[in-house]
Amino acid sequence: MKTPTFFQRSELAAALWAFRREFLVVGVFSLVANVLMLTPTLYMLQVYDRVMVSQSGLTLLGVSLIALFLISVMAFAEWARSRLLVRAGVRLDEQLNGRVFNASFEAALNQSGRNPTQAFSELVNIRQFLTGNGIFAFFDAPWMPIYLLVLFMMHPLLGWLAVFFAALLTCLAYVIHRLTIESTAGVLQTAIHVNSYVHSKLRNAEVIEAFGMLDHLRRRWLNRQSQHLHVAATSQELNQRLQSFSKFVRYSQQSLMLGAGAFLVIRGELSTGGMIAANIMMSRALAPIDLITGTWKSFIAARTAFESLEALLRENPERGARAVHAAPAGRMQIDGLVATVPGRAQPILKGLDADFPAGDIIAIIGPSGSGKSTLARTLVGIWPQREGRVLLDGEPIESWDRGELGPHIGYLPQDIELLEGSLAENIARFGTVDPEKVIAAAQRTGIHDMILRLPNGYDTQMGEAGNTLSGGQRQRIGLARAVYGDPALVVLDEPNANLDDAGEAALIDTLRYLKTEGKTVFLITHRMNIIDAVDRILLLVDGQILRYGPRAEVIAALQPSAAQPAAAAAPQPA
Repeated sequence: MKTPTFFQRSELAAALWAFRREFLVVGVFSLVANVLMLTPTLYMLQVYDRVMVSQSGLTLLGVSLIALFLISVMAFAEWARSRLLVRAGVRLDEQLNGRVFNASFEAALNQSGRNPTQAFSELVNIRQFLTGNGIFAFFDAPWMPIYLLVLFMMHPLLGWLAVFFAALLTCLAYVIHRLTIESTAGVLQTAIHVNSYVHSKLRNAEVIEAFGMLDHLRRRWLNRQSQHLHVAATSQELNQRLQSFSKFVRYSQQSLMLGAGAFLVIRGELSTGGMIAANIMMSRALAPIDLITGTWKSFIAARTAFESLEALLRENPERGARAVHAAPAGRMQIDGLVATVPGRAQPILKGLDADFPAGDIIAIIGPSGSGKSTLARTLVGIWPQREGRVLLDGEPIESWDRGELGPHIGYLPQDIELLEGSLAENIARFGTVDPEKVIAAAQRTGIHDMILRLPNGYDTQMGEAGNTLSGGQRQRIGLARAVYGDPALVVLDEPNANLDDAGEAALIDTLRYLKTEGKTVFLITHRMNIIDAVDRILLLVDGQILRYGPRAEVIAALQPSAAQPAAAAAPQPA
C-alpha cells in the first residue's frame, strides 16, 4: 500500500525520525530530571517548616540524605540525556555526511549556483542545535504543568499567577519570533554572500594583484560588508529592545511572586518556607520558556539550515544502481543532442547527430563560442542540461555507474584542476596508486624526466589546485592523468594551449600511441599543425555541425575559394 503524500517524510526528516527511540529515552530522562527538580523546593519546605520547628538534628540528617540521593539521580538523568544526544548527533553526522558530500558535488556539477561547502556548515548547525541547550527547552517544556500543579497545591493564587506569567512569556516568545525571523534570516544570508565573495576573490589573488584590481574589488566588498553590517545592526537593535522588555517581564514576575507569597504569609495562608519555595518553583516552571526565548536565534538558524539542506537533498537525489557493463570499445554516437544553459535563449548545441567509430582520432574544430567545450563535456556525460542521446557502445552514457565508467574515460578540460595531494596521486586519480601505471602514463606523455627533477619526484605535493607548477606542467600532468590506465575513450580539450615545442611533440607521440592501441580520441584544438595526427574532423559552427568526415575530405572542402564561403568559419593556425 502506497503511503499518502502528506505522511511521506523528506530524506532529512526520515534520518531524524530514525532517532525517535533516542529522543524517547531523552524524554524519559527529562521526565525524571524535571520531577526530581522538585527536590530542592521540598527540602527547603521541610527545613523551614519541620526541622526549624522541631529542632531535630536527626530529622535534618534524614531529610538531607534523601535530598542528596534524589539530587544525584537528577544529575545522572541530566548527564545521561546530554550524553545520549551528543552520541545521536555524531551518528546523525556520520549517517548523512557522505550523502551531503555527494549532494553538494551533484549541485556543483549541475551548476546550481549554491556554495558547495555551505551544506556542511548547515549539517554542523543542525547537529550542534540537537546537542545544545536549546533542544532541552523543548524536552523540559511539557513538564511545566507539574510545577504549576504544585503551585496550585500550595495556593490557587500562586498557581494562577504562574499561569498568567507563563502565558505572557509564551506570547512574548511568539512575538519575538515574528519580529526577528526575517531580520535573522537576512543577517545569515548577507553574511553568506560576503563570505562567498571574499572566498571567490582570494582564489584569484595573483590576477587581482597583477592588474591592480584590489582597490576596485575592496570597494565592492565594502558595499556588501556595509549592507551586512546595516542588516546585522538593525537586527541586533531589535533583539536588544526585545531582550530588555523580556528582562522587565521576568524581573516583574519574580518580584510579584515574592510579593504574592508575602501577602499570603501575612494572611496566614502560607508559611515562610512556602513563600521562598514558591518563588523558586515559579522560576523553575518558567525556565523552559526563558530558555526557548534565549536560544530562539539558534533555533531559527537550525531551522533555516534544515530547510536548505532538505532542499539540497531533494534536488540532488542519490544516484540509483546502474547496470553493469562490459569494458567499452569506445564507439560514440550522438543523436539529436541539444545542450542548454539556464538564462540563455538559444541552446549551445542544436540537435547534433554523428557517429564516431571506435579507434579513431576525431578533431573538433571551429571558432570560439561554437560549443566545442560543451560538446566535450556532453561526450563524457558531465553536462547537466541536455536533451537527446549520447551513446557509448550503443548504451546511453547516463546508464553507466560513474565509478565503473571513470577508469574507461580520459578527460583533459581546458582549465586544469590538480587536487591537493602528491603528483602520483593526481595522475592515479586518487585511487590506489599503481607505480607502474603512473610511470607508464608519465612516460607516454613525456613528463617522466621532468617529474624526476622535482624536489620529491612523484611524491611532490601539488598544493591547492596545483599552484606550485607552471601552466604547461599542469597541462602535461593533466594529460598523463587522462591516459592513466589506458582508457577506451579520451577527450582532450585544447591539450596544447600551454605547451612548448617539446610538449607538442610529446602530445603528438601520445596521440600516436593511443591510435595504435585502438583508443577513441576527441581532440579539440585551434592549432592546425596537430591536425595531421587525426583521422576525422568535425567542424562546429554556432552549435551546429557544418562539416564532418575523414580528415582529407574536410580539409579539401575547407580550402579557401569563392564557391566555399564556409571556409571563413574554419579555425586559423595559432
